[in-house]
Amino acid sequence: MEVTLKIFRYNPEVDKTFHYETYTIEAHETDRILDLLEHVKGYNDGTLSFRRSCAHGVCGSDAMRINGRNMLACKALVRDVGDKITVEPLLGLKVQKDLIVDMEPFFDNYKKVLPYFINDSPLPADGKERLQSPEQRARFDDTTKCILCAACTTSCPSYWGTDSYLGPAALVTAHRFIFDSRDEAAAERLHVISETDGVARCHTIFNCTMACPRDIQITKAIGELKMATLTGKIE
Repeated sequence: MEVTLKIFRYNPEVDKTFHYETYTIEAHETDRILDLLEHVKGYNDGTLSFRRSCAHGVCGSDAMRINGRNMLACKALVRDVGDKITVEPLLGLKVQKDLIVDMEPFFDNYKKVLPYFINDSPLPADGKERLQSPEQRARFDDTTKCILCAACTTSCPSYWGTDSYLGPAALVTAHRFIFDSRDEAAAERLHVISETDGVARCHTIFNCTMACPRDIQITKAIGELKMATLTGKIE
């Protein structure tokens, strides 16, 4: 089938503003959008720039807007988006070149929630690992699936308004550790997310949940964080 691919282009070394370039190429309905971008870069214009790594929906590096929706280019199929496809960079982050955005503000917010396991208590006397029941693990299992693609955060109108908002991805990470029965830094994280740029900026729009390529129930997780900040209870 013939596919029309309209791609956002911007090279700060030569362009004063962005523009779009259109390519007409042959594709199969089972091709991924990443395949089309690789074709354009390989056969039409080698200057096209975009991020990609594993190409299997695990690394999260090729998140972009496809026909106005945040997706992973390696998971979006031609048959799911149609034969007229517009590809643009994520919103809310500065465009560095073409489809590449500056991820530093995103990761700066991520670091604020202490995104690592904290437990200063001695290990059990038998020297074995800290154990959890299946129920304790299930409490935070959903939010362990985040791949830091930023699709959720850059789909959020609150983040478009101020990039100081921690954003859904950082809050998902906070949830993952706050509700982990082995971790001992829940109070510190609750303090961080209860600040002005924390959970209070979430207006329950559900954009993040719809954008997540891992099907994480992000809005639900943020709601649980809101309740924890109000009650001080981790349940």
